[in-house]
Order: sequence, then C-alpha cells, then structure tokens
Amino acid sequence: MVRLSAAAFGCGLLMAAAALAGCAGDNNPPAGLPSFYQNLAGADAKLDASAAAAMISGYRTSNGLGPVVLDPELMRLAGEQARAMAARDKLDHDAWRPFQERIRQSHFDASVAVENIGAGYHTLAEAFSGWRDSPPHRANMLNRAVTKMGIAAAYAPQSKYKVFWSLILARPDEQHESEMRPHPSNS
Repeated sequence: MVRLSAAAFGCGLLMAAAALAGCAGDNNPPAGLPSFYQNLAGADAKLDASAAAAMISGYRTSNGLGPVVLDPELMRLAGEQARAMAARDKLDHDAWRPFQERIRQSHFDASVAVENIGAGYHTLAEAFSGWRDSPPHRANMLNRAVTKMGIAAAYAPQSKYKVFWSLILARPDEQHESEMRPHPSNS
C-alpha cells in the first residue's frame, strides 16, 4: 500500500514537471489572444502601438477623461528614449537627453508633456499595470490636459531587464499653432 502511494506520488510529480516544462518554452500568447500579451523580449518582437493607445484611452475614459491618439513625433521621441536606455542598460529619463530638452528640440510644440519609463516588463499589459499601480505614473496617464501619445519598447538582450519602455503623453500648444498658421487675407 505504501509502495503504491509512493509510485502514484512520483507519477504525479512527473506529470506536474512535464506540464510546467511545456509552459517554460514560448512566452507568446496563443493565437487569438490580444497583442498586449505579446512577449517583447525578443529581437523580432514589435509593439502594437494602436493597442497601447486603445488600452490607455480606455483607462482614461473609465476615469472620466478623454482619449489620447498616437502622434508620429511623440512615437519617434519615445523610440529614441527607449533605444537609448536599452543601449546604456539604464532606466533613466536623461539616458538620451533630459526630457524637457527632448520635447523642446522636437517637432512637437507641447503645452504639456509627461513621460513614463519602465524596464523589465516583457508585455504591454505588464508595463501598463506597472504604471497604473505607481501613483506618479498613474497621474501621468490620467493627466487631464494630454491628448496625444507616443510609446516604444526596445529589446536589450544583454540586459537583465530585456525590455525598456518609454511612454510620452502630451498636448500640442494650440495657441502657438494658431499663431503659426497662415491667416486668410481680408481683401
């Protein structure tokens, strides 16, 4: 009786180990799951920026705020920041240049601009949850003034973090934009 129990226990351990081994391989979600669960800790991985905008906009809407839309210049800036952190293996707002300097020297004339960075989150869902659960990062995502966003993830195979993130949320300076637009003549 004792031998049978030991054999059953051993068999159970073997089955559990086999099941866990199957989980240890590919970290990407099965086909049909949302892209925000895609593992970005790989050279060919690509962030779904539209899914990120939808996720952040949904979060803002559920908190009584307006959505944000992707902006090409903010996407470029976020990409440069994420790549700079990955290249230096350092989570730092100033990895490339100080944030306010990056914004001022860009082609995005911002009246408001905030940035969230992160490292070690392998999926968009993880990065979003980390920012949502951090009061200063949550405040940035729920900034009432922002209307545009850019987001990027950069893979760093040599790093313990593997993936570096940058999220930039901003609002264009509409007053300055209207001053720069040509006005129709009154002739």
